[in-house]
Amino acid sequence: MLDKVLVTGGAGFMGSHIAEHLIKQQKKVIVIDDLSGGFRDNVPDNVEFVEGSILNVELIENVFEQNSITHIYHLAAYAAEGLSHFIKRFNYNNNLIGSVNLINMAVNHSVKCFVFTSSIAVYGSGQTPFLENIRPEPEDSYGIAKYAVEQELKISHEMFGLNYIIFRPHNVYGERQNIGDRYRNVIGIFMNQLMNKQPLTIFGDGKQTRAFSYIDDVALPIAHSGFMEKCYNETFNIGADQPYSVNTLAQVVAEQMGEKLEIHYLEERNEVKHAFSDHTKSKKYFSDYQINVDLEEGIQRMADWVKTKGARKSNKFKNIEIFQNMPDSWAKDFEYKKW
Repeated sequence: MLDKVLVTGGAGFMGSHIAEHLIKQQKKVIVIDDLSGGFRDNVPDNVEFVEGSILNVELIENVFEQNSITHIYHLAAYAAEGLSHFIKRFNYNNNLIGSVNLINMAVNHSVKCFVFTSSIAVYGSGQTPFLENIRPEPEDSYGIAKYAVEQELKISHEMFGLNYIIFRPHNVYGERQNIGDRYRNVIGIFMNQLMNKQPLTIFGDGKQTRAFSYIDDVALPIAHSGFMEKCYNETFNIGADQPYSVNTLAQVVAEQMGEKLEIHYLEERNEVKHAFSDHTKSKKYFSDYQINVDLEEGIQRMADWVKTKGARKSNKFKNIEIFQNMPDSWAKDFEYKKW
């Protein structure tokens, strides 16, 4: 009997890659996605696709009642750390309440393992490189929501025996990323700006550092993890080791896109200055699935894909809940409201 795997967010960037790797492992895959941030053509062939939201309890109950789901890979989320300060209700509904709906289903239907993609955002600032055993202190609403789901998984294991695996990836990029999202995924934003003959926009002085992680370095280990019992009830940092400044990133992206570099610096926003992780633990557990694509090669692969797709229109986020202290470059998109 084939394992039947549910992938939430499987029409999105990371979710579609993980679904693809699961298909290669001969797993039967069901994808749920509301297409709010993903695209139908991202969904791999040979999967069952259900269009809908994990906030729709009736829909996910039907999926579980009609299928013997053995594993959940939960990637459905709106991952915009900076914007999350201004869309708190939206953030917690999508990134926390939706996750709790799935945890409930997992417990009630005796799922073998719940694989959750959390985020480096749970750590906050300082203490770099981040280790899995340091105390998380998230500094934005997105990180708080992710950490709350981590805690829910841990108490659900203690209370109900639900096995889980938590991954904390960071700054993942590659083919199928939505480059039209103007509030997240800096590499996609840069590429979209270059194709529109616009200067690259950087918040602050560009000296903030991140370790940018190519998709296959992240998706492959995650896809295999749910069927590796030694990984059950463990937490893993996963991604690239080498941090780069955003200034350096801009230069590499322009070079690989074959475009002239022009930078427009914006006002500094409230964000963690330096964020990168230690991956000793994940390298030990996933030694068979290490690819290690360096920044230049990964950017080139993504650039080649982006050029075949062309620029995407950047949509403005609707339903902003708080306008106070919003960066000017974002606030101009909206009609400012005084409550």
